[in-house]
Amino acid sequence: RRLKSDKRVIQDLPDKTEVQAYCTLSKQQATLYQQAVNDLTEILESTAAIGIQRQGLILSYILRFKQICNHPDQWLGYGNYASKESGKFLRLQEICEEIAVKQEKVLIFTQFREMIEPLAQFLARIFGRDGLILHGETPVEKRSQLVEAFQEEQGPPFFVLSLKAGGTGLNLTS
Repeated sequence: RRLKSDKRVIQDLPDKTEVQAYCTLSKQQATLYQQAVNDLTEILESTAAIGIQRQGLILSYILRFKQICNHPDQWLGYGNYASKESGKFLRLQEICEEIAVKQEKVLIFTQFREMIEPLAQFLARIFGRDGLILHGETPVEKRSQLVEAFQEEQGPPFFVLSLKAGGTGLNLTS
């Protein structure tokens, strides 16, 4: 495996662009988030959960908070994923509209497998064409084909990847 610390590898990589993007929760997100905070507080105050039980409960609520912050539909399970209902989707739209105008490419990583398709559909509307997706169920032999397609100059404008599947072992230089 090649490492970024290897001087030969670092010369091949493009400059890293890091954008800190702050998002405001939508009204629905803020309501769900506050409701979850209240529920957790009530549970912790009313039960004798200690040790591993308490930790498990808190971790499950952290997961819930992350889902609510991604999009309310991820937590509620409605499946609509309207962009106006998520501060992250609206901020991602602003960022990707700039990228689309410049005809550049973008990698989008998500912790949650169930967010890949909604993100890909959302981004396809912004870029006016389909992009690529990669997750744990993507066959290994197809992964290199996806990477090659993305690397092509006229290739797809975006690539949505799960953190687990796309976080290691891919050689992406575009």
